[in-house]
Amino acid sequence: MKATVLVSYLFAFFGLFSSVYSRNVASRPAVVNIGALFSFDSTIGRVAKIAIEEAVKDVNANSSILHGSKLVVTMQSSNCSGFTGMVESLRFMETDVVAIIGPQSSVVAHIISHVVNELQVPLLSFAATDPTLNSHQFPFFVRTTQSDLYQMAAIAEIVDYYGWKQVIAIFIDDDFGRNGMLALSDKLAERRCKISYKVGIPPDSGANRGDIMDILVKVALMESRVVVLHVNPKLGFSLFSVAKYLGMMGNGYVWIATDWLSSYLDSFSPLPSETINIMQGVLALRQYTPDSDRKRSFSSRWSKLAGGSLGLNSYGLYAYDSVWLVAHAIDAFFDQGGVISFSNDSRLRSEGGNLHLDAMSIFDDGLLLLKNILKSDLVGLTGPLKFDSDRSLTLPAYDVVNVIGTGYRRIGYWSNYSGLSTLPPETLYMRPPNRSSANQQLYSVIWPGETVLKPRGWVFPNNGKQLRIGVPIRVSFKEFVSQVRGTDMFKGFAIDVFTAAVSLLPYAVPYQFIPFGNGKENPSYTELVNLITTGFFDAVVGDIAIVTNRTKIIDFTQPYVASGLVVVAPFRKLNSGAWAFLRPFSPLMWIVTGCSSLLLAQWFSLSTLFFAHRENTVSTLGRFVLIIWLFVVLIINSSYTASLTSILTVQQLFSPINGIESLKESDEPIGYQVGSFAEYYLSQELGISKSRLVPLGSPEAYARALQLGPTKDGGVAAVVDELPYVDIFLSTQCTFRIVGISTGLPLAVDMSTAILALSENGDLQRIHDKWLMHSSCSSDRTEIESDRLELKSFWGLFVICGLACFFALFIYFLQIIRQLYRVPPAESASPTQGGSRSGRLHRLLSLMDEKEDQSRQKNKRRKVERSLSENDRDVELGRNTKRKGIEMTSGSNINPSS
Repeated sequence: MKATVLVSYLFAFFGLFSSVYSRNVASRPAVVNIGALFSFDSTIGRVAKIAIEEAVKDVNANSSILHGSKLVVTMQSSNCSGFTGMVESLRFMETDVVAIIGPQSSVVAHIISHVVNELQVPLLSFAATDPTLNSHQFPFFVRTTQSDLYQMAAIAEIVDYYGWKQVIAIFIDDDFGRNGMLALSDKLAERRCKISYKVGIPPDSGANRGDIMDILVKVALMESRVVVLHVNPKLGFSLFSVAKYLGMMGNGYVWIATDWLSSYLDSFSPLPSETINIMQGVLALRQYTPDSDRKRSFSSRWSKLAGGSLGLNSYGLYAYDSVWLVAHAIDAFFDQGGVISFSNDSRLRSEGGNLHLDAMSIFDDGLLLLKNILKSDLVGLTGPLKFDSDRSLTLPAYDVVNVIGTGYRRIGYWSNYSGLSTLPPETLYMRPPNRSSANQQLYSVIWPGETVLKPRGWVFPNNGKQLRIGVPIRVSFKEFVSQVRGTDMFKGFAIDVFTAAVSLLPYAVPYQFIPFGNGKENPSYTELVNLITTGFFDAVVGDIAIVTNRTKIIDFTQPYVASGLVVVAPFRKLNSGAWAFLRPFSPLMWIVTGCSSLLLAQWFSLSTLFFAHRENTVSTLGRFVLIIWLFVVLIINSSYTASLTSILTVQQLFSPINGIESLKESDEPIGYQVGSFAEYYLSQELGISKSRLVPLGSPEAYARALQLGPTKDGGVAAVVDELPYVDIFLSTQCTFRIVGISTGLPLAVDMSTAILALSENGDLQRIHDKWLMHSSCSSDRTEIESDRLELKSFWGLFVICGLACFFALFIYFLQIIRQLYRVPPAESASPTQGGSRSGRLHRLLSLMDEKEDQSRQKNKRRKVERSLSENDRDVELGRNTKRKGIEMTSGSNINPSS
């Protein structure tokens, strides 16, 4: 019976399934219409046309998809015109298309995205790379290729990889070009680089050779020699031709082209020699597509499909995959019960004329088809076809290619996952992401001019402009920099280093010194540095400290003198007196040592500091504690002896200030140099109140304030300043000492190299000695530190000793408690007395007395036994001696003759 019911259920289930399946198949239309919109005459369009037609054939020939429905594509040419593209897209709406492949142009995509949003028809673009085409403004726009946001990120990483800071951008002045340059500017800014000059060329303006020459002449006068081209192929080759004519394709120049160049090279290689020769050494990007069997199979039949006259580029692969993406989404759409139906839009009514707006209709289930497209997860010719939360294809990557010879050579890859690498991106996806600079790698490049030496990327502009070099007008410590009275010239240590470094550069550096300051007090170096960021100064020369906040906004050269904040304070010599023996230990050290001695062994332990140990220790626990304490005493005694010896034999210096921490904890005034960053450091970093800070303007003011001391008006307890200034100050002031230490322009790199060369050949040291070495103090200027032994040096020993005592005492009380419960209570006068608390306390004290008596008796017993054993040995020894004497006597009385 049960088997019959089960069979009945199975037949019912399969019958229901077959009926649902047959109804689903029956609901599928015989034909599904899609549209394709792009420019037939363009490089990308010619390749895309063949790829889309072949994809439709392959879909219809595959029985595992669409299940009887035939995919039909209608193609229209937009001619890269926004108006034409809009008209052609409206025509699609009269033929009930459910999706549109294209457009190719970002300009056209912006316009027709408004149309598809209203009519709810998904728009899948395989070539519109404008990063501003996003899902927020255009929800029915789906980009099935890589966004220029990633391409510009790749260019920015290449620029940063080679150490360039500025680029010149030439772009086509439409949505595609302008928005691409905005993305490039943002990505460069993230790496502290920038676009120093950019020029847009209007599209379809028919810019002739003369116009392009005018643009490139202006570029040649600029400082940067790194040029980024974001244009179309026609304009790009015209730019290369004129640049070759002007000598701008030679040594020193860098040209980086976006993927328009690689697409053209893939489609029409090999190029004529006169064309390929004008762009030797150019770097370009190409959308990366991993190798696969399907891709190789499709590439092998491409030559037959294109008639051998057209190569396959990456945009053709994305166009092919877009058709398959739509086909899979439509198949899932039908599986979910979707129906292709359209409704008229009541807002579109024709009031006469020939527009026939009422012929356009809304795709009722367009949103369902869009969701299926965005949920796609398949593998195509270009790799995985999957969208992230921003509706961008996952894992964007590019090839980095170098145009050389008759074609190009791949020098590496860029991926959004790990940056620049010589390994394929799919290899890196299996490893943790690593964007460190050490992990960024590219193969060597043949640069313009057929050189392998990396171009510097910039020159001084040829427009007659001189670098404006800001120089502080100091009123103190003029050894570093000072203005020659009555002239515009400067002298000093920093000036000599600058001029010597400039003389080592392999090119001329036109510059002029611009004074900064009022000449009455040292100027603010923070304001001086900020003027570089505003463009008022191109650079600054002087004794500028390299601090964290400044390195975030400007570039520094290699430092040419040691720096750092130090604390200067008065000192006095310490003499050995009657109480010198107390100086090795600090007061707290003496207190802890004394208390420990009294606590551990009373007078016996204290005596071990000075006398030989003669007492016997009975208890094992006592011996354990004594051993630990003797070890502590050994260390303390040795340290005390060494410190006292040093105090009595070596001249000691003393200062009430021990460093920056003692200054911070006190409430005494602190001096600093006017204009120095020491004020900011003391107030902002250390949190010292500004009321305690006293500005000082000269070495004489330092000495006067230190001599007055913190108790008098105008005096200070110490001065905090940079080490170079302190060295000059102490070279003539022998009563003070150091008592503590506190912890953009491309020319910067070349100047750093030149400064290093000065250091290597000895010129930097000679300049240093000329300006900064005039010491009249012979005493050592090392830092003054405390000569006392502090408790912190020995606290570990005291902790060990304390733990040993605690451990021994704990074991002792455990033994007492154990005996307390094992020994029966003594008879008492009353029954209640033995069980009371006082009785238990009395028993505990009795046990402790008994244990002490037992210990004493054992000790006495050991002494008696030892004494008895010694007596026994003496008696035995006496007997043996007597016996030997008797034998000898007996032997002497024997008559030998008998």
